Amino acid sequence: MNKEVTEYIHNAPNEQKEIMEIVRNLIHQTVSNVTEEFKWSRPIFKTAKDFAYLQSNKNHVNLGFYSGFEKLNDPNNLLEGTGKTMRHIKLKKTADINTKLLEEWFTILVKE
Repeated sequence: MNKEVTEYIHNAPNEQKEIMEIVRNLIHQTVSNVTEEFKWSRPIFKTAKDFAYLQSNKNHVNLGFYSGFEKLNDPNNLLEGTGKTMRHIKLKKTADINTKLLEEWFTILVKE
């Protein structure tokens, strides 16, 4: 685990810290050979390429996804954003973390 990523999470407000720790662990449990980097002022998760990031905000955490998001099954329209290469979901509380859905998404994204 990357020291700068750990520090970023540790310095976040308590609710966001808990959310990011859960998502970080879920990524590591789901994705083989995942590595972490701290760039663009946020934690980035990658295998052959960047596939996800975390960003702490005042009242939520953005869990963002890079290219490949268009292949994600999003029945509840959780994905937000209008850019060509990125989308994100907002996690306001730990109950917003849909483990099964995120595991599916991470698996799809790293196959891209």
